[in-house]
Amino acid sequence: MSFPAAPDKQALERGDVIAPRFDANGLVAAVATDVHSGEVLMLAWMNDEALRLTLETGEAHYFSRSRNALWKKGETSGQVQKVVELRVDCDQDAVWIKVEPQGDGGACHVGFKSCFYRVAENGRLVERP
Repeated sequence: MSFPAAPDKQALERGDVIAPRFDANGLVAAVATDVHSGEVLMLAWMNDEALRLTLETGEAHYFSRSRNALWKKGETSGQVQKVVELRVDCDQDAVWIKVEPQGDGGACHVGFKSCFYRVAENGRLVERP
């Protein structure tokens, strides 16, 4: 599968073809939420291959900017994300995936369910699992 460019604004915003607008680095932002609770689990990046594999396999794949490599979520941690629904935003430069977390139900490599486990309080970060 290869993703086409939308021929015009109407096709991009209202059309039925997936035509992601990858940034200069070939990436789109991807937000993963828990399909049951709605909790934001993580923000990651997808390149063409990660998005294609996610759509083909039904399991979340991402592109690691720090490792400069494709990665299947849960491949080593067991925290596979089964995709229940994938949405794109209005101008197709961001992806929202509703997932059913597998394994211990976590998403964060630090061990928390969500990567957003710290809250800003009085100018400091406080952990709130």
